[in-house]
Amino acid sequence: MKARIKWVEDVMFVAESGSGHAIVLDGAPESGGRNMGMRPMELMALSVGSCSSYDVVTILKKARQQITSCEAEVTAQRVDATPAVFESIHLHFKVSGTELSAKQVERAIELSADKYCSASIMLKNAGVKVTHDFEIVEK
Repeated sequence: MKARIKWVEDVMFVAESGSGHAIVLDGAPESGGRNMGMRPMELMALSVGSCSSYDVVTILKKARQQITSCEAEVTAQRVDATPAVFESIHLHFKVSGTELSAKQVERAIELSADKYCSASIMLKNAGVKVTHDFEIVEK
C-alpha cells in the first residue's frame, strides 16, 4: 500500500491513496488552518467506523439477511495529554432491513471486532478501548 501527502499551504494537505482517491486535510483556524478539511484523527476514527461497517454489511449479506441500510455512529475520546491519542472508540450501528435477526447482526459486529476489522483491531492492540452496540431500525 502506498499513499502520498502533499502540503498545500499553512496546515492544509492533500492526501492521495495508491488507488488514486484524494481528500483534503486542514487544521482549525486557531491552529493556523482554514477549516477546509478533516483532521487526521477524525480520519482515523472514520477509518475504524468504515472498516467495521464494511465487515458488518458483507457478513450480513453472506448470512442472507435482507439488509437495506447500515449506519455507524462513531464516538471517540482522546486523552488529555500530548500526544492526544484515542482512549476509547464506540461504534453504534443502526441497521435496517426486512426480518433482520438480532442474533445475526450481533454476530456480524462481533466477527468484525474480533477477526476482520484491521483498523479497530490495530487500535485495540495499542490499548484503545473499542466497544460496539447496535439497534435494528424498522423502516
